[in-house]
Amino acid sequence: MPSQTPRRGNGAATNGAAVAGHVKDMRLVREGRLRIEWADRHMPVLRQIRARFAKERPLRGLRIAACLHVTTETANLARTLKAGGAEVFLCGSNPLST
Repeated sequence: MPSQTPRRGNGAATNGAAVAGHVKDMRLVREGRLRIEWADRHMPVLRQIRARFAKERPLRGLRIAACLHVTTETANLARTLKAGGAEVFLCGSNPLST
C-alpha cells in the first residue's frame, strides 16, 4: 500500500514528488514563456549546449537542485540541464537578499 505524501502548509509535497509550479495569475504564463523564448534567442551558446545535451544526455540519472534568482536566463539554464537528462528542481531565492 503506498504511503501518504507528507504536505507542508502550502500544499507542496515534501517527499521529492515533483511540483509543476505555482502561478498566481495564469494570464501571465504566456508572457513568461515569450520572455523565456526571447532570452533563449539571445543565448546562442547555451542553446548549442542544450542541443548537444538533448542528443548525448550526459546528465542522465543525476538530480540537480538550485536555489537562485529565477530569471529568464536561469529558466533557460534549467531547461538545458533537463535536456541533458537531469531531474531538475528549481526554487527561487529572495532577490532582495543580495
